[in-house]
Amino acid sequence: MRLLTSFCLVSFFIVCSHIAFAQSDVKQQSTDSLQHTHTFKSVVLNEERTVVVQLPKSYQAEPNKIYPVIYRLDGAGNIPLASAVIERLQNDNRAPEVIIVAIENTNRLRDFYPTVNKEPQGPVGEGGGGAQFLAFFEQELIPLIDKNYRTHDFKVIAGASAGGVFALYAMQAKPDLFQAHIAYSPAVWWNYGASVNSSKEFIEKTKNLNAYVYMNIGEEAGIMRERYDELQQAMESHHVRGLRFFNDVFAGISHNLTSAAGAFNAYYNLFLPKQMPMSALTDDVTSIDTYYKTLSQQWGEQISPPDRAVRLLGYNLTDSKQFTRAIEVFKYNIKNYPQSVDAHSALSYGYEMQGDTRQALIQIEAALGIADDSYPYVDYLNETKTRLQTILKEQAR
Repeated sequence: MRLLTSFCLVSFFIVCSHIAFAQSDVKQQSTDSLQHTHTFKSVVLNEERTVVVQLPKSYQAEPNKIYPVIYRLDGAGNIPLASAVIERLQNDNRAPEVIIVAIENTNRLRDFYPTVNKEPQGPVGEGGGGAQFLAFFEQELIPLIDKNYRTHDFKVIAGASAGGVFALYAMQAKPDLFQAHIAYSPAVWWNYGASVNSSKEFIEKTKNLNAYVYMNIGEEAGIMRERYDELQQAMESHHVRGLRFFNDVFAGISHNLTSAAGAFNAYYNLFLPKQMPMSALTDDVTSIDTYYKTLSQQWGEQISPPDRAVRLLGYNLTDSKQFTRAIEVFKYNIKNYPQSVDAHSALSYGYEMQGDTRQALIQIEAALGIADDSYPYVDYLNETKTRLQTILKEQAR
């Protein structure tokens, strides 16, 4: 009973603190030329709503470029954190530039929870507007953003606590509306765990789902932790093709800090890096094409497998003595870059490591045939050619 009472007080504090936070966000104004505020009458919600749009730095300079969109619940106060994290990832070629749309609150409990709470430890009678709020996104907000800004069809919905519940609800109600769902410490205790039950039912009956889901939790205990753990286990135990699920548990981190604690991992795991990781490479080199097709869909631009990125995959394979696979990767790269000196040099290296000196020499000669005086490593190529010729002569004796 003492634990239940404590949880009630914590739940009430969380609700109140988020309402106060949301109210403070509404008053914030930005003078940044890349930030725009839209206030409009929503027919769906029958009230005036305000959204703040943060544009990427290249938006004005690259008029033909399109961008993925992150829809962030709970207002513009969340823009600086998301923007800073994604900018750091961009600097390492691990994320594209994005448009961030922050939705200011009017009644967050009504909007974010799809069911009315009937459980005594929460505010009884609140909630139930999730379906209507999702209709607002689909029928009004997303069309407004797409009409006024250069977007492409990769959309992210992110929210904390009640907002996390809404992000998970959007996945169930409209699986194709957003391609990624980020739920920081989602308040799945709400209404006897209604969100947990609906999520479990959805996952159990879904076989294919092209979606990314990130969830986390901090030091929460009691019913909140029990129901969160139940949801996490359901998400991890049911294999759904195409679903990428990530979960973080932060010991000692309060409920209100889980957004800050999880933002990096949420976006780091979401966006594919331009350097394809070894874990994405299968025995079939067409997995390289698949990877960069998916990456292009995320980033909103056509990104062909880069010469250097593919060579690094091959070099990693040679380092682990998988010479046959390495040669297949190097050959694949030459098909894409037949006039690349480095591509032929890499294949030469693969053959040499495999012990096929003759083929190694053929490829290094091909590299020299392409190289001109501006190529900085001509001396290396010539030295390698001489060394391979010497080896072949010794083998012929």
